[in-house]
Amino acid sequence: MGYFPFFVELAGQPGLIVGGGTVALRKVEKLLPYGPRLTVVSPALLPELEAIPGLTLLRRAFSPQDLEEVFFVVAATDDQNLNREISALCRERRIPVNVVDDREACSFLFPALVRHGDLSVGISTGGASPTAAIWLKEQVERLLPERFDEILEWLEGQRSGLKEAFPLERQRSRLFTQLFAACLDQGGPLTDEQIRNILQGEESFQ
Repeated sequence: MGYFPFFVELAGQPGLIVGGGTVALRKVEKLLPYGPRLTVVSPALLPELEAIPGLTLLRRAFSPQDLEEVFFVVAATDDQNLNREISALCRERRIPVNVVDDREACSFLFPALVRHGDLSVGISTGGASPTAAIWLKEQVERLLPERFDEILEWLEGQRSGLKEAFPLERQRSRLFTQLFAACLDQGGPLTDEQIRNILQGEESFQ
């Protein structure tokens, strides 16, 4: 069975990273842009981890008490037995857990991630081939226009006004399709005059 790609709100949520090495650092760097409150516990910590602002760093061995009131856990130590122990404890408590390089011990996987502003594309092969996931990530990145994040931010800014002006969902859907296509054609957000021209066409269509 495949892994369903939930998109979860992490802003302000407490997450625990067990491990202080290179793998733990990569997981922290991937998570931080989404705003969780991360605690890293390990007897030894990379200087790069210590230099990241906002982390809670616990320079000691993992304790089961560390799992209290956490939203998710990443087991990233070089001790497979410890990682498996953490996984079992998390499953007992129904805490989502990712164990590095051990798909069977995971209840969630880290995707190969494409991120541009509000756009997040997660790619997973279910652990079958991380290399294939990275290859596909690179293909997706090449397909995206350079200013795609600006286009998304601009479209989001139009939503409330257009929702009021065009109360029917079918109208709004058609209009946003036109706006998005026009943004892609010119490689960025539209001018006020361009918006007016599209809106006038939509009003005449009604």
